[in-house]
Amino acid sequence: MKLNIRGKNIQLTPAIKVYIEEKIGKIEKYFENSDELSATVIVRIRDIDRIVEVTIPVKKLILRAEVSNKDLYAAVDLVVEKLERQIRKNKTRMSKRNKIDKVFELKFENIEEPHEEEKTIVKRKVIDMKPMCEEEALLQMELLGHEFFAFKYADTGNIAILYRRKDGNYGIMDLK
Repeated sequence: MKLNIRGKNIQLTPAIKVYIEEKIGKIEKYFENSDELSATVIVRIRDIDRIVEVTIPVKKLILRAEVSNKDLYAAVDLVVEKLERQIRKNKTRMSKRNKIDKVFELKFENIEEPHEEEKTIVKRKVIDMKPMCEEEALLQMELLGHEFFAFKYADTGNIAILYRRKDGNYGIMDLK
């Protein structure tokens, strides 16, 4: 697996880079053609926290995990655990998709069965999308206490999703 390790607002020492390479290298056992994959690792600092973000694009799917911790080495360990947990948790879904699309090349014999029950959709909502502006959608989301809000732009009629980011700011996804 090719690693692209970058630091934002932090100078990465060779020791840190070697540690990241060793830990991320443990994930290679889950992939058949791991030498064809490339992973992007971004290390940054926010206040006193060290944030490690790993993104691994695999054909039509993307594995991504982000962890913040006061200790950089602990953050690296936790992000690897989080990625492995994602792979184990979604093993069934990914294997079904692999049989249908042949897009995800994982070696499932290396993954033990998860102890959790498979999550299912337990509720559906039908919403009436009233046309509104971004500010009105933000106000509506805050009033509802939700982390995201879907709305239709009043001027264009396009649908968008407003969401709260981990840093406390907001983002908008415009749907085409």
